[in-house]
Amino acid sequence: MKRKILLSALFLPAVMAFGQQYGGMWIPTELNEKEMKDLGMKISAKDIFNPDKASIKDAVVQFDGGCTAEVISPKGLLLTNHHCGYDNIQAHSTVENDLLTNGFWAKDMTGELPNPGVTVDFITDIKEVTGQILTGTENLTGADLTKKINENIEAYKKAQKTESYQTISVRSMYYGNKFYAYVIETFKDIRLVGAPPSAIGKYGSDTDNWVWPRHTGDFSMFRIYADKNNKPAEYSKDNIPYTPKHFLPISVKDKKEDDFTFVFGFPGRTTEYLPSIAVEKIMTETDPAMIAVRDVALKTLDEKMRTNAATKIQYASKYARVANYWKKWIGEVEGLKKSNAVEKKKQYEQTLISKNPAIKTTIDQLNQKYNEQAPYNLHRAYYSEIVRNSETFTLAGIYSNYIQSYEAGKMDAKSLEALKARLTEVYKDYDGELDAKVTAKILALYANKTPPQFLPKDFDKLNNVTKNLGIFETISKMSIITGRGNMNSIKATDVDKFFEDQKVLVENLKKDPLVQMFGSFKSSYLETTDAKVTSLQADIDALQKKYMAQQMETDKERKFFPDANSTLRVTYGKVKGSDPRDAVTYGYQTHLAGVMEKYVPGDYEFDLPKKLISLYNTKDYGIYKDKTGDVPVNFTATNHTTGGNSGSPALDAYGNLIGLNFDRQWEGTMSDINYDPKLCRNIMVDTKYILFVIDKYADSKWLLNEMKIVK
Repeated sequence: MKRKILLSALFLPAVMAFGQQYGGMWIPTELNEKEMKDLGMKISAKDIFNPDKASIKDAVVQFDGGCTAEVISPKGLLLTNHHCGYDNIQAHSTVENDLLTNGFWAKDMTGELPNPGVTVDFITDIKEVTGQILTGTENLTGADLTKKINENIEAYKKAQKTESYQTISVRSMYYGNKFYAYVIETFKDIRLVGAPPSAIGKYGSDTDNWVWPRHTGDFSMFRIYADKNNKPAEYSKDNIPYTPKHFLPISVKDKKEDDFTFVFGFPGRTTEYLPSIAVEKIMTETDPAMIAVRDVALKTLDEKMRTNAATKIQYASKYARVANYWKKWIGEVEGLKKSNAVEKKKQYEQTLISKNPAIKTTIDQLNQKYNEQAPYNLHRAYYSEIVRNSETFTLAGIYSNYIQSYEAGKMDAKSLEALKARLTEVYKDYDGELDAKVTAKILALYANKTPPQFLPKDFDKLNNVTKNLGIFETISKMSIITGRGNMNSIKATDVDKFFEDQKVLVENLKKDPLVQMFGSFKSSYLETTDAKVTSLQADIDALQKKYMAQQMETDKERKFFPDANSTLRVTYGKVKGSDPRDAVTYGYQTHLAGVMEKYVPGDYEFDLPKKLISLYNTKDYGIYKDKTGDVPVNFTATNHTTGGNSGSPALDAYGNLIGLNFDRQWEGTMSDINYDPKLCRNIMVDTKYILFVIDKYADSKWLLNEMKIVK
């Protein structure tokens, strides 16, 4: 057996990377304890997840449905990323007291701020329930199979005894080959405790996003409150701080390269088990298409942002949103190429076929379906990105949906108020003239890249528009939805007046040239593409389920983990720098000196608070400096993370908190599809920097007094 593994490693190094020593997002009840201990872990798997007694899982929560957070004191104090708490910090901000700019630190518990609607979820138990969920499904396919599985899930959930604050979620794993049940306890009284100013919490902003070296203090603090019995409850001034079953001690010990570390959290989505054909399509077709659309949009925005200060402020957040996944996809494509992902998957498929010839039929069928779907999927990529990146088309889509709802009699008062609130938000920072240029240019790209069979029936008219920015500018000025034209002297930006006479509004919207243009664009997509993509995807999903089962049955030497799906997972690796390109070497740790090196006074990304500069100049570092004499800020490791891991605790060999996960290194963003330990690094805020900011910058020692600090 040992000799076979070594041979596999010689011919298929990528296969070994999936589960041997690095990589993987493991269900915490199914950890490879031996491998973790071989890498340096000093605690047991039961210390990490134990449904019957307190364990580390009792300190890890899903924060507000999308991020991760961890309990760091016996009084329910929570730590998560600044960007995870951003909306709540913003909600408490006013012009007079801008918490995003100034930061916020409660002086005591009475000053902590409630956040209606924010929840945290603890996972108290996990059970595999595949047998119960797949009972009676043996000969079913398609809609019949889905229906039976859903019935079995509901029957299972009804049979379980739960408390009023508990729910059960049954989740599919391995593309429907296994199912797991999660018992969830939800707390609803979550209060803001502290957050550094954005100049610390968002330092580097768009420029540094996805990249290393990084110097960001991306953290914020909340507290869980419970009723007098320590149970979940709606917000009440009578609630008390929650007493957790477990909280994380915080280490301020120095880190060394190759130290063991693990990350515990709720990763969003990965697709590690796709066939080579799927990865090839992503790398050569859909990612490049989406990058191309955003290239055009970003360059057009940048041209005006560079010459107009007001536009730079107005579009800063939008530009960041567009650039976020643009940069990620570029890194993903480069990483897939650099790691030779497609060829390695092809080699792996051949190895599987040599052991189980039946797999060849599955691979052939997947190849056929992906090739059949490819032109439709590529068109969907262009269409989706154009709708996302044209605010004008976004408005046209909103108004088109409004027309349908109004004419169907579904636009009640509540729906109308929600619609007006959404439009007000869009118009607040909308520059009709600028977006006319963006829309015309990305439509021109679409016209150039799209085969004739996918184009709207009145494409000649659309094509003339996309070839001439002046024509599109004229249409934009005529349109009532852009706020540049008007309806009976009323502009769309005056939302309340605009909707005073809905009958007249609908009549005018139907005649609006941009609403008509979008309607033609959308209708063409629905007629030529949408149903075809969906139908073929259903076939692909069924084949992928079969292929997944065949991989697991055939490759006995490989330990499989399920793709991420926002359920609780553990990933482990080592503190590590990287060598991403020829003659480029990155260390694993950044320091406060590096923060100062990037400092640009007055810059919205790289300005710094005066007090932080003063602390640096006086070297008032306390216990938070490392052996270099400087305060460590961020560090990298080989932990396999993705979206949803934001805010996840990074833990040492003993289960102490050493960092707060917040990003990945650009060269390894393809880890969602193909994890490669040579390139993939997660990025974390060092606990020394977090405590340094709380202690020295915020002067909030009362919070430190709650914590257990390991020196």
